[in-house]
Amino acid sequence: MRYDAFVVGGGPSGATAAEDLARAGRRVALLDRAGRIKPCGGAIPPRLIADFDIPDHLIVARIRCARMISPTGRAVDIHIEGGFVGMVDREDFDEFLRDRAAMRGADRLTGTFLRIEREADGPVVVWREKATGEERRTPTRVVIGADGARSSVARAEVPGGDSIPYVIAYHEIIADPSGLEGYDPDRCDVVYDGRISPDFYGWIFPHGPRASVGMGTEKPDVDLKRATADLRAMSGLGGCETLRREGAPIPLKPLDRWDNGRDVVLAGDAAGVVAPSSGEGIFYAMAGGRAAATAAQAFLASGRAADLKLARKMFIKEHGTVFKVLRSMQDAYYRDDTRRERFVSLCHDIDVQRLTFEAYMNKRLVAARPMAHVKIGLKNLAHLMGLVRPEWS
Repeated sequence: MRYDAFVVGGGPSGATAAEDLARAGRRVALLDRAGRIKPCGGAIPPRLIADFDIPDHLIVARIRCARMISPTGRAVDIHIEGGFVGMVDREDFDEFLRDRAAMRGADRLTGTFLRIEREADGPVVVWREKATGEERRTPTRVVIGADGARSSVARAEVPGGDSIPYVIAYHEIIADPSGLEGYDPDRCDVVYDGRISPDFYGWIFPHGPRASVGMGTEKPDVDLKRATADLRAMSGLGGCETLRREGAPIPLKPLDRWDNGRDVVLAGDAAGVVAPSSGEGIFYAMAGGRAAATAAQAFLASGRAADLKLARKMFIKEHGTVFKVLRSMQDAYYRDDTRRERFVSLCHDIDVQRLTFEAYMNKRLVAARPMAHVKIGLKNLAHLMGLVRPEWS
């Protein structure tokens, strides 16, 4: 059987692409390795819940406050007005998305991608079936590579896919710390401290009966487990039972190309679509999966390989400006503790708080208050130049 589309990777991006194509009546295969859970804080904004029809039972916590913690231990609480950020457990969330794709008609395959070969009438995906260990060959018309930051599809097929920059993220899932002093099950803590991460941040994210505690860094010599242990100790969580430990690369920048100009298009982490500064990936992975499915649909209808470029064009048109702003913030403020201290101080500003969360919740820069943007720009410059002293409430 020849499939219209073969999706490599069953995370949020691949599952979304497979579901969209199956809903459109295409014959779709979804290949997933199974048994692997990506380390992730698990935050999903209201727009994701609405755009992708996420049922309530998957949301294990509703976050109504974010606490920014500076290198000196100063904290700024940013309250979410009129809404919440949902938290999901990735093992349940990802499986729901894969199941939903299958319910729409996608064929689920369990195994490991090996390579792409080509015959006269199109590509053939070669993969190893998990249950039998046998090598399988599956013909298709188009391949969607959604197999993570170290994507085998990207490395083999797309120019630049073998050199994507990334940070390594590591977290520990711990038993419910509710009742411990300083822990709030309705609040996410984000720790900007060079002792925990010299170039990114650490986090404590509630997950209902559990919590995710972790950090990320681009520095290869950082001991991630030691840094996470230090974060747990300084937060009073050192004695909590550890249920699971996970680590994985997270890309830092969208690739310049998402297609091979022939029959392959990338999506999600494989395309590099994790937000700089925040490291947020689930929404952008699913948006990237939808963009890849749209491009694949155009390609299948027209036969023009150039239509595969639509995936990146659509994504960058909607989200490129946000990525540039977040990238500039990370470059400006994450380089040392002095700047991290000033960044947390800047978060005191009410305009910063409101516009930040409006942009986060809606996934676009808000243009309704142009003077607020001007004020933020001036305040940002003043903090970077050291013209103001940190103020604490």
